This record gives sequence, structure tokens and C-alpha cells, in this order.
Amino acid sequence: MPKPAIESMIEFQMKIASGGTIDFDETAETEVFEKARDEAARMLGARRNEIAVVSSATEGICAVAWSLKLSPGSNVVSTDAEFPSVVYPWMRLGEQKSLDIRLAHSHDGVVDEANLEKLVDDRTAVISISHVEYGTGQRFDLRRLAELAHSHGAIVVVDATQSAGLVPLDVRRDVIDVLVSGSYKGLLGPFGAGILYISEKLGEELTPSLAGWRSTPTPYELDATRLPFAQGAKKFEYSTMSYASAVGLAESMKYIRELGYENASAHTMSLTRKFLSMLKSNQKLPENIPLTPEDERRHASIASIRFRNRDNSAIARRLVEHNIIVSQRFNGVRFSFHIYNTDRDLVNAIEALDKVLA
Repeated sequence: MPKPAIESMIEFQMKIASGGTIDFDETAETEVFEKARDEAARMLGARRNEIAVVSSATEGICAVAWSLKLSPGSNVVSTDAEFPSVVYPWMRLGEQKSLDIRLAHSHDGVVDEANLEKLVDDRTAVISISHVEYGTGQRFDLRRLAELAHSHGAIVVVDATQSAGLVPLDVRRDVIDVLVSGSYKGLLGPFGAGILYISEKLGEELTPSLAGWRSTPTPYELDATRLPFAQGAKKFEYSTMSYASAVGLAESMKYIRELGYENASAHTMSLTRKFLSMLKSNQKLPENIPLTPEDERRHASIASIRFRNRDNSAIARRLVEHNIIVSQRFNGVRFSFHIYNTDRDLVNAIEALDKVLA
């Protein structure tokens, strides 16, 4: 996390710990999400009233899923390579509402978009998809999927946890209906916070499935005799949460914005391209299969590699021992880049691979 984000969280928490509500009165609590809301709106090209601050991307997807009035027999389209939280809410809802959950099949974690599109028909209610897949780094064309969904009267729900802060996002350009992102990946924020974007048009149609004291236009009216919902996405903010996490998220988004989202994207895309090229050209490495699509339009800041006839889990563990921090996904090794990485880090990773694989 950037130091300003860490410092803002510590300062916020220390004031509460030492002063209680002296430094955190009703007005301060009511407005505690506003900086994060502002930053998220700027990042996404959205209006402020289209942003809710939530505790996680999973919570955001669940909140929307259970607020939609889906008819029995309608279907939700996703992929079998998805992060589970992109699919599980719809599976759970499907049990209740007799929905058909259709998953496009992947090959080594990569999905042919044409195969996904074949699953969409006039009974499709939702396409639920990650902008960038957590395992292979495959990047989907959001505008294309949104237009496909809308042509069948469906909506598109996007998890941008692996792309927000790393790939420029524009919900207007790509006509996105719903977008969520966790704080702790590309946004360089803490655990315990996330953002939820709901387009103004869709937001007007939805009634939140969960309601609490923050759901209302004036939370501290505390009137238990009636339930008027706040306007826009704010009505999906229903309770207390880790307020310090929301404060840290606001600062981390501001930090990346001031560096430039386009600059962050250009830098991380350059690292991905260089690293895939270095792996391909290094004759000392055993045969390896890039799981990440090499086409720059189809990847972002993740390079996933499978080493043939090797224990890829063991390779990942040994690399971490060499201080090359990777993850094992889809029987491959996932390298992930951000603004703090340099070309030297790529060289260090290749050198560590040489040692581990020897």
C-alpha cells in the first residue's frame, strides 16, 4: 500500500481509539465514504450518485444479485475459469429462483469469447464476468459483452478487482450496468473495503435486498417507523463497516490518480509484454506454456506460465523463498505487476527461475 494510505488509516483509527466520538461525530460518520466515492467516480468516469462503498467485491455482487427481479427459467452466463465470487452468488440465487447458470468452458483457464457469446440468448438476464481473470490475466472486451447483453435485454455485471488501478476504466464508454472492485489488488488499498458502481438507470429500478440505518437519505434521523431509501447507489450502504479501510481506499485511489491511471497502465502492460518475451526467448528455461494471451488487447498486468512436466506448485513455493512473490493458479505460476515493479524485477525473476528449475 502507498504510505499516504497507510498513514491515513492509522491516523483515523488512532483518533477513534483515543477520542471515540469526540473526533468522529454523527456528521463525520455520515460523510466517511465521500472521499472514496469521489475517487471511485473519477476513476470510472461515473457520477457520484452511482457509487456505493462496500466491504468487498463479493458483497457488491451479492447485493445486486438479490436485488434483481429475475424470473424462473432465465439464465446467467459466466465462465468456469472465474473467481468463485463472480459465479457463486448467482448459483445461490439460482437455487431460490430456478435460474440456469451457464458457464463457458475454458482451455487452460482461457475462454474463447465466441463460445461465451453462444450461451447468451433472449432468456439471459445477466452476464457476470471479470474484466481481467485472476488466474491467467485474460482481459475481456467489456464494450462488446455489454452490447451483447443489452441486445438480449440482459445486464452485464463486471468484477474489476484485477483491473481497477491497472487498466483505464470508463463505464460510460463501455455502457456497463454494474461494476465492483475490491480494494486490496490493483487499487493498492486495504482489506475490508470495495466499490460498487450501479448505472443510474438500473439503480432507479433496484430495491436493496439488505437494509439498515445507513440505507436512508439522512441516516441519523433514526426513524424506525418508515424506510425511505437514499437516492442512487448510496442506498446499498446499509451499515457500519471498517471505516478506516474506506479511508485508506480513498487515499490509495488518489495516489494512483495523481500518478496517472494511463501511466500505471502503460507501465504494467510494458512489464507484462517484456516478461512474456523474456520467457519465450530464454533458451535456458525448460519448455513453458504461457497461459496468458499474448495479444496485448487480451491481457493486462498478469503473466501466467505453465512449465511442462514440472510441479508448478513447487516452483511457485520455491520462487517465494527467493523473494519472487507469485501465486499458483490453473496449474501454472502467476506473476503480477504493478507501478512499484521495475525492469530489474523481471531480470531477478528470470534469474530465480533459472535457479529453481535447475
